[in-house]
Amino acid sequence: MGSQDDPMMLRRPPGGAEQQRPGCGSEEPPTGEGPLSPFPEGLRFDIRPSGEISRCFRKLGVPDFPSAIRYVHRLPYGRNTDRSDYRLVLTEKKGTCSTKHALLARLAEEQDRPVHLMVGIYRMDGKNTPGVGVVLKKHRLSCLPEAHCYLKFRGHRLDATRVTEAGSDPFDFLLSERRIQPEGIGEPKVKWHQAYLREWVRTQGMKPEEWKRVWEAREACIRALEEI
Repeated sequence: MGSQDDPMMLRRPPGGAEQQRPGCGSEEPPTGEGPLSPFPEGLRFDIRPSGEISRCFRKLGVPDFPSAIRYVHRLPYGRNTDRSDYRLVLTEKKGTCSTKHALLARLAEEQDRPVHLMVGIYRMDGKNTPGVGVVLKKHRLSCLPEAHCYLKFRGHRLDATRVTEAGSDPFDFLLSERRIQPEGIGEPKVKWHQAYLREWVRTQGMKPEEWKRVWEAREACIRALEEI
């Protein structure tokens, strides 16, 4: 089961093979306090040029960790050309919960900060994940277990990719979670997710092979989210 830590999301206030390094991009950084503040104590730190990701953010004019989270938060949702390479978020100017949070986790690691990358399985439906309800209905499902990446800092879960309203917080529907490394957002994350689906269909009284149908529905949900 999921951790018993009190969940906390950053909310909007009212209103493989060795690959060539992708570079740092050139977009101007966001300015102002932004949509993900106030920040938890301990996460307001300047970015030192102490690693590849840190240098990339500094090159982009992003001076501190809160600004880095706001920068990533404002990039659109979309799968990267290599879903396991979190560095592509900065060059392709988009990312998923996996690549965006892996990028931020690596940045925090380079800055010697105890910010951990987590992957959790939550019960996804049309209410807590707007945009997937029609897709689920088409596949004759009311919900399905979805894997979602986020950060964890001093026992608190931090989601830098979502803005939620009361009653739609995915952490309220968390079924299981584990800590992973940024390099584990590709095949290792997929294998764990699919293993969970196999067990889930059994508990739902479905045929064992139906996990593939559920996975196809999940992929259709992701495509729908990319179009929002």
